[in-house]
Amino acid sequence: MKSRSMDLIEIDAASHRGIDEIRELRDAIKFSPVKEKYKVFILDEAHQLSKDAANALLKTLEEPPAHAIFILATTEAFKMIPTIISRCQRFDFKKISVPEIVKRMEDICQKEGVKIERAALELIALNSGGAARDADSLLDQALTFSGIQGKGDVIKAEEIKDLLGIADIKTVGKLVDFLSDKNIKMAMNLLDEVIDSGKDPQEFARALVRYLRQILIIRIDASETNPIISGFTKEEKEKILSQSQKFSQQEIQKILNAFLIAENKMKYSSIPQLPLELAIVEIIA
Repeated sequence: MKSRSMDLIEIDAASHRGIDEIRELRDAIKFSPVKEKYKVFILDEAHQLSKDAANALLKTLEEPPAHAIFILATTEAFKMIPTIISRCQRFDFKKISVPEIVKRMEDICQKEGVKIERAALELIALNSGGAARDADSLLDQALTFSGIQGKGDVIKAEEIKDLLGIADIKTVGKLVDFLSDKNIKMAMNLLDEVIDSGKDPQEFARALVRYLRQILIIRIDASETNPIISGFTKEEKEKILSQSQKFSQQEIQKILNAFLIAENKMKYSSIPQLPLELAIVEIIA
């Protein structure tokens, strides 16, 4: 059990999942809040509670003290026992859009007096997976390792790519062009250049899979209302829209599946880039 304040207590159910911990929680609930009107208990990863612990918690949820508020946080609500779910108000959180994350980071940088290119912020936002916390973490890494915070210099997108090991979307786009042109020599040479430049092959494979997924979604729906499209710059948008028309939906699915398999095989390959090379040969041959 971890207290952020006297009246806000956070519990990690992944490491405190037994009935003894829930009994300890029930004892703590009896005490009135010290400063605030309510005493708030946050149970993180609530789905990891053991069956006995969940049943013990249920009794408390049925008749909680007037001063107690419970927040059960989980990414797998379907694993919670139905009797607990029926006694809770449910709030589903969705991923934040790229423009919203960029705006949030712009506000942070302005407060911190940091100058950073919008393209760099967009790059961080695209790689945050729609999570503000992950975006903040990536931004913090960028500011820390760039070493220019407070010096008046501008952090550029190229620095973010290098510092965080993020594959260049233009490089990924070039490889997709070579695949559409069935140019196996240029595709293999480009992959060699990526590896020789020190980029992580696994990260490049992930970037490639993400990019191909976006092409597939745009191939199905190329309208401006598609949220995938809103995450690109004007130049990138024109590029990916053009590429989506070079393949049929079935071809994109085949290519995407080949690189997904390659990405999984890379974990066990003695030559990390070999599964990617084999995938390129399979797709073009």
